[in-house]
Amino acid sequence: MSGRLIAFEGLDQSGKQTQAESLAALLRTAGHSVQMISFPDYDTTIGAEIGAALQGQRSYGPDVLQLLYIANRFEYAPRIRAWLTAGQMVVADRYAASSLAYGEAQGLDVTWLADAQRLLPAADLTLVLDIAPETSLDRKRAARDKFERDLPLLSRVRASYQRQAAAPTWCLIDGTQSPDAVQAAVTAAVHSRLALP
Repeated sequence: MSGRLIAFEGLDQSGKQTQAESLAALLRTAGHSVQMISFPDYDTTIGAEIGAALQGQRSYGPDVLQLLYIANRFEYAPRIRAWLTAGQMVVADRYAASSLAYGEAQGLDVTWLADAQRLLPAADLTLVLDIAPETSLDRKRAARDKFERDLPLLSRVRASYQRQAAAPTWCLIDGTQSPDAVQAAVTAAVHSRLALP
């Protein structure tokens, strides 16, 4: 059986990392081999450049920055394909949809962003943990990067995620629930959408 790629999306502080780690643990308990990835990966050369831009040390336009995010994912594409071919579950904290949401929120062409990523392994299921920008701010008030400080931008990002979530391989989950309730919704979505044992 080929593996499955499950991506978590949403605004910062929506609980993506917590829920991705919880799902990975549940899948391992169920006997699956699991790989976890998180984007951007600041440990690569491209990722370090993204980090510098987010901290205001570089001045890139939205198009260049999204191309860096996309390139960061392509760095992992061969590994993701190999894991999926080997039947492993791949759980991603952010993936391709982030560029669509943040790029669209900054006025970039969604078709262009999607086309730039069409050769990446596609997510079998995308789980959006939906919270308001104000909730994100309440959960983290210090050390916010330039995107995290821009509430109007985050409102547009949220709207993009909500529109994307109409796709059949997506599931929108209320991220303001308790972590246990969110985990239950994530688990139910994974089992029903992917028919996993």
